[in-house]
Amino acid sequence: MSVRSGLLELLEKNKGTMLSGEKLAAELQCTRAAIWKAVTALRKDGYAITAVQNKGYMLSAETNRLSAEGIRPFLKQNDILVEAYDVVDSTNRVAKQAAMNQKAKHGSVVAAASQTAGRGRRGRDFYSPRGGLYMSIILQPGETLQEGLLLTTAAATAVYLAVEKICGVSLDIKWVNDLYRNGRKVCGILTEAITDFESGTIQYAIVGIGINLYHDTENLPEDIKGIAGGIFDSVGEAGKADRNRLVAEIVNLLVEETKELKLSPVYVRQNMIPGHEIRILDGERSRTAKALSICPDGRLLVQEEDGTESALSYGEVSIRLNEQKGQ
Repeated sequence: MSVRSGLLELLEKNKGTMLSGEKLAAELQCTRAAIWKAVTALRKDGYAITAVQNKGYMLSAETNRLSAEGIRPFLKQNDILVEAYDVVDSTNRVAKQAAMNQKAKHGSVVAAASQTAGRGRRGRDFYSPRGGLYMSIILQPGETLQEGLLLTTAAATAVYLAVEKICGVSLDIKWVNDLYRNGRKVCGILTEAITDFESGTIQYAIVGIGINLYHDTENLPEDIKGIAGGIFDSVGEAGKADRNRLVAEIVNLLVEETKELKLSPVYVRQNMIPGHEIRILDGERSRTAKALSICPDGRLLVQEEDGTESALSYGEVSIRLNEQKGQ
């Protein structure tokens, strides 16, 4: 780790606290001149660092820049790959490449402040402007594809719990991979898995998570203006949310949720679908049904119009609440 990277990690971990140059140099095993050089470089990158003679250095408590050094101090695992970008084409692509090259262990994460080629379900583009938070977490669950649906429910649970803890906002979960606030979508999840052909087990899974901290509705594409929302109501509120801690908390919770892969009671409790009439979109066809409950394997149990019951699997269909325009 470079002096710059090590220094930033220490400053991020102690935001708003003065750290002496002597102690920083000892911690990083370098000279105080090297510390000053790293501080100068970080300032050029936009970090607000105060320097006081005979006292040391302090990173402003208001700093909220996404970085690997800002994420690492809050992770429970310290031996995983952590990458952060201001802008990237797709965090899922970068994470998948790292997994394929065997550079990333279970729980590794790639995060970005914006994406130029974000991916959604069924090959759709995923609008990923600034004002959001985008991440892909690499998992090696050792499960079969049959249990793959539960990875997505675990991710939704992790996002719900992390947002509640870090942002103080309670969300609704929409089966199977979205989270909503006040009837508008604020988070989408895309899980991609690579399996071993012989055993049928998942070699690794990439869980892509896109969160709208705040959306400027005036600049949204027309096709999502009535759908997308934000966790916060203003740019100012969103700017105060600690994005590095939010990324780390989601990773920590998802790793915990997948230690024993099963449907979380939180996912069931916060789900906005059961008990409502829904419209099921299956390719070019659509039909109406009543959502009954979430099955233990993550499927959605519905009552069809003829009174029969069936269980819907993720990937086969999309659903919409009849009283909402959003998906």
